Amino acid sequence: MSADRWTQAVRHQLGLGRLVPLGGPRDGCWLAESAGRSALRQAVQSVPGVRLGNLRIELADPEGSYESAVPAPPSALPPGPLRIVAECAAAPDEPLPTAASRLRAALNGAASDRLGLTVAEVDLRVTALLDDSAQAQPASGDAQADVADGEQAKGDTDEGRAARAALSVPGVARLTGSLGGLGRAVHIGERSEGAATLPRRHVRIELAVSGGRRVLDVARDVRTAVTGALADDPSVAVLVTAVQWPFW
Repeated sequence: MSADRWTQAVRHQLGLGRLVPLGGPRDGCWLAESAGRSALRQAVQSVPGVRLGNLRIELADPEGSYESAVPAPPSALPPGPLRIVAECAAAPDEPLPTAASRLRAALNGAASDRLGLTVAEVDLRVTALLDDSAQAQPASGDAQADVADGEQAKGDTDEGRAARAALSVPGVARLTGSLGGLGRAVHIGERSEGAATLPRRHVRIELAVSGGRRVLDVARDVRTAVTGALADDPSVAVLVTAVQWPFW
């Protein structure tokens, strides 16, 4: 890889933010925080009387996380309940706790029903008041990481078969390649499950999601499709690096 492509790959990876767990420890699915932030912001932009500010997604209790059933992507957070930490501005024509409660409920609902995140709490702080002109402005956006399209769906290889299986799942918009090198969406390696067992192959696949399905449901179906497409029944982890809007 050239120096320019290496620099670009690092920039892509940093832009993803945290890799947060989708679902529970047996789901084997993760979501780039940048994609989650952008999707949540879009989902709550019509909530009246409030405007969402900074937002991050983190483990609610790092000591209360679980071991994943499959190897996690590099630097990914382990499965466990999450906390959404956000700031907002609210209109002064109603009690601030009322406005904050409305936004908190919308964030919690979108995280669960649209993304599939397991959220234990939403920590929301009102940091400013809105005037009439500010209320009319759209919420400032969290840009998703500029993910590159994967290019592995061609050829009679296991990578190609895995890529085509993933692309056949409803709700998959395209393959991406951000975490392990630009354009490389499918990563196949080996995992050892103990000295008494033979190594088992493990597949990690990166993709973008769109359409009217919950992101976790799409990712679960991708795991099933990729496992079925390869003869040796490998373990599979799915990393969703982008959520295309509108997705609901």
